[in-house]
This record gives sequence, C-alpha cells and structure tokens, in this order.
Amino acid sequence: MKNRPAATAALTLTALLLLAGCSGGGSDSMPGMDHGGGDAASAPSDAAGEGTAAEADVMFTSMMIPHHQQAVEMSDTLLAKDGIDERVTALATEIRAAQQPEIETMQGWLSDWGAALTDGDGTHHGDGMMSDDDMQALDDASGGEAARLFLSQMIEHHRGAVEMAQDEIDDGSNADAAALAKSIVETQTAEIAEMEQLLDELS
Repeated sequence: MKNRPAATAALTLTALLLLAGCSGGGSDSMPGMDHGGGDAASAPSDAAGEGTAAEADVMFTSMMIPHHQQAVEMSDTLLAKDGIDERVTALATEIRAAQQPEIETMQGWLSDWGAALTDGDGTHHGDGMMSDDDMQALDDASGGEAARLFLSQMIEHHRGAVEMAQDEIDDGSNADAAALAKSIVETQTAEIAEMEQLLDELS
C-alpha cells in the first residue's frame, strides 16, 4: 500500500512530461520563427508539404510581402503620372499585375501556417527596399525624370527580391514557397535586364 502514492506521483509526472512534449511541437512553435534563433531553429525537418513551413519559408514569405507591397506602391505612383514613356508604364502595369496576386497568396500561407505578419516585418532587412525619402523622390518627380527614377529604383528593388528568393530556394522546405521563389528569380531577372536597357535608352 505504501507504493500506491509513489506510483500515482510517477504517473502524474509522466502525464505532465507528455503534455509538455506535445505543446513544444505544436503550432505554438511557429511564432518563434521571428528571424532569430531559439525555438525557430527547431523547425520541422519534414516541412516539404504544401501545408507546412520551416523557418526559411516563414522568413521568405514575411519579408517578401512588404517587398511586393512596396513594388506595387511604386508602380501605382508612376502610373498616376502623365508624360511617362509608354514602355515604362507597360512595365509598371505588368509588375503590379504580377505581384498583387502573389501578395494575397503569401498572406494566405502565413495564415495557414499560423504565422502572423506584424507591422514593419521584413522592412528592416534592406534587400532593395526603398527608404521614405526614395519614395518621396519618386512621388515628386515627373515626366522623363520620373520614368528614369522608377527604373533605377525598381532595378535595385528587383535585385533585392532575387537575393531573397534565392535564399528560399537554397534553404526553404515548403514546395509552394520554393516554386514562387523560382518564379520570382526568373521573372525579375528578366525584368532587370529589360529595365537596364530602357534606362540606357532614356538617359
């Protein structure tokens, strides 16, 4: 009879340990993927399925959303101006049409993964992001000056996106995120070449 309390305590301890183990491997681990170490380093190694994500996938997505949003804003700013070379407006229209749906797709991924995008998330990483002064300069410019400034800014912006996407290709695990990253590398590398040529012709 003296052994019954000890056995009960052992069973209770075992249950608590099992609960702790379950809580450590659940969805609570996703918020820890906040661009640093800690729990994020223990991201599941089998996160290759469409509905799962590793640290690199969350990092890529949370950084690329504000990056795309700024590209759309830059395109909108240019398209609101008069006297812009039609080749540049056509390119801005293509960029906006391509990146807005990708923003919505990535926002859906973060929701599915249980990883919320906080205000300013990703914008402190550089990666071609324009500063407030850069955005104001584009807003203030007009005509040929605006077209050239848009091209030079967007070239830098695209180069940052290509680097971010290449990191996802190298380190990511989610199949959908990797496919988007490959598409970004291919599309934006081609657009960089097109913009460099346009910039030369407009200079």
